[in-house]
Amino acid sequence: MHSDNEDVAMKESKRRERQAGPGIRGASDIEALENPDTDIGLCGWVLVGFSLLLMLVTLPLSIWMCIKIVKEYERAIIFRLGRLVRGGAKGPGLFFILPCTDSFINVDMRTITFDIPPQEVLTKDSVTVSVDGVVYYRVQNATLAVANITNADAATRLLAGTTLRNVLGTKNLAEILSDREEIAHSMQSSLDDATDDWGIKVERVEIKDVKLPLQLQRAMAAEAEASREARAKVIAAEGEMKASRALKEASLVIAESPSALQLRYLQTLNTIAAEKNSTIIFPLPLEMMQGFIKH
Repeated sequence: MHSDNEDVAMKESKRRERQAGPGIRGASDIEALENPDTDIGLCGWVLVGFSLLLMLVTLPLSIWMCIKIVKEYERAIIFRLGRLVRGGAKGPGLFFILPCTDSFINVDMRTITFDIPPQEVLTKDSVTVSVDGVVYYRVQNATLAVANITNADAATRLLAGTTLRNVLGTKNLAEILSDREEIAHSMQSSLDDATDDWGIKVERVEIKDVKLPLQLQRAMAAEAEASREARAKVIAAEGEMKASRALKEASLVIAESPSALQLRYLQTLNTIAAEKNSTIIFPLPLEMMQGFIKH
């Protein structure tokens, strides 16, 4: 248990170190994004005051331009004179903006799915395969998804294809065909770490299909057929061995009782009469034939 806790702490520290690079990173930077400095300068305050005056002069018509609505699954990121408004994302419900100086961007917070296009991958054992998959993700922090990256959806799609190739390049063909869940979990972990700075949460990754070259399919089919034929021959040989042992035991029983041979002969005649009643076989003892051979 102690080692597991140390591993978790080590992974968390590494993740924080990765987040310490250039750009807007870490908890303090996220807080700075959601609660920016509101000092927009003298010119900025003049423009905001003019916007408020314009709104008051044009009431009640301006109210339709100032009040906005976002749905339950959306969040609004408001920019005032190009800077983020304190308080972070707004919504769901009503929120207020100033005309001329404020603008906003709606961010969909629902889970989004997309297909990873088929990727030509060279496996660890030098086999070329075509693999595709599906990714489920959602926006976890709307502010980061708007402020840290131009297009979070397109970036996540490109990163998913690259991650799929990188992960499969470290596996051989047998592992790809048998350990799909492990590969999907590894991809999810890598994508989740990489998209954390974009406010994206990767919820699930699934491998859909693995397409093999036609020559390799034929070779694998021939190998499987040969393996089945070998198993069939082994099973047949084992059956013959067991049958020979049973016949040996039966011959020993018949040798001990001469009447048993006569009963077996009558049973054979009964079987022949039921199927081919025009044919009757009479066995002749070899002792009778030896007398004719001597003469």
